[in-house]
Amino acid sequence: MSRFESAEGWKDGVTSAQSWAPSATRDVLRLRARLNRLIREFFHEHGVLEVETPVMSLAGVSDPHIAPFHLEFSGRTDGASRTRWLRTSPEYPMKRLLAAGIGDCYELGRVFRDGEAGGRHNPEFTMLEWYRVGWDHHRLIDETVYLVQAALALVGKRASSTTVITYRELYQRTIGLDPFTASIDELRDALGDVVIDPAGLTRDDWLDLLMTHRIQPDFAHDTITVMHDYPASQAALARIRDESDGHPVAERFELYLGPLELANGYNELGDASEQRMRFERDASIRHRRDGSASPMDQFLLDALAHGFPPCAGVALGVDRLMMSMLVTSRIADVLAFDFSRA
Repeated sequence: MSRFESAEGWKDGVTSAQSWAPSATRDVLRLRARLNRLIREFFHEHGVLEVETPVMSLAGVSDPHIAPFHLEFSGRTDGASRTRWLRTSPEYPMKRLLAAGIGDCYELGRVFRDGEAGGRHNPEFTMLEWYRVGWDHHRLIDETVYLVQAALALVGKRASSTTVITYRELYQRTIGLDPFTASIDELRDALGDVVIDPAGLTRDDWLDLLMTHRIQPDFAHDTITVMHDYPASQAALARIRDESDGHPVAERFELYLGPLELANGYNELGDASEQRMRFERDASIRHRRDGSASPMDQFLLDALAHGFPPCAGVALGVDRLMMSMLVTSRIADVLAFDFSRA
């Protein structure tokens, strides 16, 4: 059958009376199974252990730009909070495993983010996250590119080229501004005819808007672009490296296939004190915005204090990779049941 299968129950563009039907075709779901198998075989061959970590946790994500779901547990908690947070990534518990000495590991599973539903987003989606002990982010970039190319080969494709470029060089090359020194007015003016309400926006917000509105849309569809060495203010959980020009950078990278962001990776921060300060900073930002900060993950901080190995880690959106493989802008096309049919 073609991608637009006509067998009963497998129809594209179903009416409301047919909303029970899957949003993806059988061929697409078979391709997803092949991709999952490729991922597991790849890591098995490279000695990377598959692990499973909790979906519900006592603490939620700290990142101010990500909204977690939470729920109330009705059973016995022995004095612990009844509020549990659905993971937005398996990062925190995986890092606890790394601190315990598990070594190279990966997890392939579902994660959850509130408020993210639309053409390219679904509140629950599949994430592949893995960590390589003793690696830096540059070495992990190479492995991530290799895995993406292997996935494309499943559908007879290959990215025609790969560009690895620093954050600073990319902004200078595409919009003619230095993201480390340009004023906020210059950043805002560079958006051109894109009208944005400036209320409450920070410098990093303007930089992100330039990325999503001016830079990212022009990435060639058949190329891989990897941007690395972000401003230190966008470090998240990455190490920060001092530069001779006085502008420190975060050892972080993002990988794009065409204009679609697929992966976000770090040379991982292992300093418990620094991580606590970043958690506190994120909580302060959340409180100012909407008062939504979740409890700090003390388990992670204790694990880092115990001792954390030098390593690099990356999270890759499997649904978005599928979208790139099938050249579709609708995440519903690669999900058995998208949010509207869940």
